Amino acid sequence: MPTSPAPTTTRGAGSGGRRPILLDVAFLRLWTGATASGLATWALPFVLGLAVLDRTLGATDLGLLLAARTIGFLAAVPVAGVLADRHSRRKVVLWAGLASGAAAPVLAAGLGRSVPLMAAAAAVAGAGQGACRPAYQALTAEVVDAGRRQQANAAMTLAVRVTTLVGPSLAALLAVFLDTAALLVGIGLLWLVAAFVPGRGARPGVTGGAGGAGGAGGAKDAPGTSFLADFGEGVREARRHPWFIAGLGALTAVIATGYSATGVALPLVSRDEYGTEVVLAGAMTAYTAGALAGALLIARWRPRSPGRAALAGLAAYGFAPLSLVLPVHPAVVMAAYAVAGVGIELFNVPWFTAAQREVAPDRLARVSSLDFLLSYGLAPLGLALIAPAIEAFGAAPVLVACAFTCFAAPAAAALVPSSRGFSHRPAAEPAEARATGATR
Repeated sequence: MPTSPAPTTTRGAGSGGRRPILLDVAFLRLWTGATASGLATWALPFVLGLAVLDRTLGATDLGLLLAARTIGFLAAVPVAGVLADRHSRRKVVLWAGLASGAAAPVLAAGLGRSVPLMAAAAAVAGAGQGACRPAYQALTAEVVDAGRRQQANAAMTLAVRVTTLVGPSLAALLAVFLDTAALLVGIGLLWLVAAFVPGRGARPGVTGGAGGAGGAGGAKDAPGTSFLADFGEGVREARRHPWFIAGLGALTAVIATGYSATGVALPLVSRDEYGTEVVLAGAMTAYTAGALAGALLIARWRPRSPGRAALAGLAAYGFAPLSLVLPVHPAVVMAAYAVAGVGIELFNVPWFTAAQREVAPDRLARVSSLDFLLSYGLAPLGLALIAPAIEAFGAAPVLVACAFTCFAAPAAAALVPSSRGFSHRPAAEPAEARATGATR
């Protein structure tokens, strides 16, 4: 579930639009740090799962630790959004990475000794993860010029998907040679990479987006303003963009229903209807492979109506729960999940790019934090409700309702006029294309 930018920055102003994005040193440093943070974020629950397998951690304890991490994440996201707009986004990334890096050896020290100590460390790790999200999102807008942000966001999400695809095999291989405590320390080292490798963004006062006052480098609000007042400014900025509110509502609905069906119903159907875990593993692999293909596609594709194309991609997630309603060949389920994977990146990349272009630069981190807070924050609620709903009404009606929501919510969002281009501009052609001369 919830993905996802040198004329306007201090770097590469002369040739930023011509240089391939992965040959840009400033972006490559940012991409390396974001990739390390993504790998560390993914690895923690997997490594803790290995601790359950070797019986150094109980299943109930694992649930407690993951819940603590989620609480830390949700608590840190809005705070980090405010801090990243008040101060340097680079410093927020640094301190967030250091916090998560410091939590990892504490988790290792508490393994098999103190679950409360591990829970506290997991909450700190989650807070670091949550703080990184809006800061990295805003820092991308400082490091990358507007004409290449879609490619940059696609490169970011490609790194996440490749990590998800190869990560389990890599972790399993390392587990042959290292114990769980050593793997947890390794996660801490990844967070140090995320903290120290990215470079500085734009200087304060240099704008990196459209239509906003203040600097992209984290313009400070008036002295004495409270956290709630600052966060409220972010909410008001979000409300200035009807396409953002509509798209965020659709995204939240899809994650709360479609992702819940994946997390709860897919394992049940794989076990009860097919009698094998192959369908579960195949569907998740197909989803990741589809997301990789989607990221590669959207790195260069410029649809005529980018917002509506993105919302159509988001709606494609409905095929995932729909494929579980009737007993079909496993290949059909896997194909449906591949389509969902393609679609989610056709949404994520233009969505992140539009926010970086349209939102006032000095409020971008707060608006991004609102995005992550709602889309990720309601996901646990969906996961908690879908299993009781399946028990009460049966799997098929619940899955049909999830699929209908996934199709209907983006369709409703597409009715908002500014959703056509994810822009308040009346012209059909995206601002990014007008500014750079790009063709569709």
